Amino acid sequence: QVQLVESGGGLVQAGGSLRLSCAASGVTFSSYAVGWFRQAPGKEREFVAAISGRTSFADSVKGRFTISRDNAKNTVYLHMTSLKAEDKAVYYCAGKYYSGSYFAVRFQYEYDYWGQGTQVTVSS
Repeated sequence: QVQLVESGGGLVQAGGSLRLSCAASGVTFSSYAVGWFRQAPGKEREFVAAISGRTSFADSVKGRFTISRDNAKNTVYLHMTSLKAEDKAVYYCAGKYYSGSYFAVRFQYEYDYWGQGTQVTVSS
């Protein structure tokens, strides 16, 4: 049974940093592409970043967020810096077995497994 668990959310001041974690169980996470998505109140869930054979970022976070993985810990991280009020959202990680073939990492429907989300609040 595949399970993804996010952690690391919280309250941070604008300009601050947070590191979100997505820990996987039931799979060898190194064989998976992982995406981060977020949903702000009253808005659609949107793509933030992904790691597969390479990394991808939404324009709104490019240069401020990075994504990395620790295969020994079966965990993917989203490092968020220079946080803004508009980054406030529930952040979700999602996983998809990655064979090396192209897929649209920015589209939610591509992913098979989802975590429960972690809240990020940025105070101005």
